Amino acid sequence: MSLIVQKFGGTSMGSIERIKQVAGRVIKEKNEGNDVVVVVSAMSGETNRLLDLAVKMGGKQDDMETDLIISSGEQISSGLLSLALKNEGYDAVPMLGHQVRITTDESYGKARISSIDSENIRRMLKSGKIVVIAGFQGIDSNGFITTLGRGGSDTTAVAVAAAVKADRCDIYTDVDGVYTADPNIVQDARRLDVVYFDEMIEMSSLGAKVLQIRSVEFAMKYGVNLFVKSTFVDGNGTQIKFIGEEESMEELQVSSVACDKDEAKISIRGIPDRPGIAAKIFSKISSANIVVDMIIQNISIEGHTDLTFTVSKKDLKKALEITEELAKELDAKEVLSDDKIAKVSVIGVGMRNHYGTASTMFDVLAKENINIMMISTSEIKISCVIDAKYAELAARILHDAFNLGRQN
Repeated sequence: MSLIVQKFGGTSMGSIERIKQVAGRVIKEKNEGNDVVVVVSAMSGETNRLLDLAVKMGGKQDDMETDLIISSGEQISSGLLSLALKNEGYDAVPMLGHQVRITTDESYGKARISSIDSENIRRMLKSGKIVVIAGFQGIDSNGFITTLGRGGSDTTAVAVAAAVKADRCDIYTDVDGVYTADPNIVQDARRLDVVYFDEMIEMSSLGAKVLQIRSVEFAMKYGVNLFVKSTFVDGNGTQIKFIGEEESMEELQVSSVACDKDEAKISIRGIPDRPGIAAKIFSKISSANIVVDMIIQNISIEGHTDLTFTVSKKDLKKALEITEELAKELDAKEVLSDDKIAKVSVIGVGMRNHYGTASTMFDVLAKENINIMMISTSEIKISCVIDAKYAELAARILHDAFNLGRQN
């Protein structure tokens, strides 16, 4: 007998009929003699609807009240799935974040998990119940409800799997695994049987929406046996794993292409070029729980320089307010912003042992007259910021250039 954690996203939970289909997936694992813990997202569109209500009442995404409101979507999903399972004769129990004791910090809207008390889950499993947990939510040290950010149910599922030492964690979505590119953009994108943790972290941070990056980091840290599968199609899906000694990184130079349109750029022009300026700017932005992605600083001219960085579009307004205030303090020339950009990236652990990836990427983009505004690299990825209107074209031509399509 194994202990399996299953997570079902908003599309999987999108209607009563689909919730019944999800129940069938859960029952199949239970009938095979496994203990089952299920983590559910809100029904598709529900979180947006609840957030809109909060905003209309004057709430913000990092408000305590907003977290209380938007966390209710997962509560409804857990209750509905438990009812569906009971209607089929299976003993199920719905649990919320505070009942599981998922403790987080106090960063409302972007809370990070501090600990999970698995005792309640284990007690329910021991009594033969299927445990259905509301994802995306936890409680802070004062007992107030927090949420984990978009895609947070993935993190809940992987964290729970780590806490209960599950044999496997299956993330069910509306696609049957991880692809070489977004199939909605690249028609001949190919499903990958295996993706390595390093690659998946880069893919998640660079625009691939299959898994939330924090869930991948959790799985990597705690060695969770992780799979991405489809709710609607049978199959083994994609396994996310460590690269083994028996596996070679020599074969594929690039394994995937990612495209992220959720990018915005801020430029501070004419700031004094002296020690501590960058630290002052980015510490202020960091204290507002804003993640900065790419950073470029120009060569100093007559004691002044330009600094450009990117953030997600949802953080642009707040980041711009902070930056404009700092620019006044620093007597900078001006602050410019641009939310019509995108980031296109090539990713692959094989890049560590291949040369020419960057030159191929730059050459392919240049041939289509796509200008590169910013460049960021690591051992296993190269990212370029470009004009948003070229994002999908760039993804397609890079996918072709590195021969990632289906093999005929």
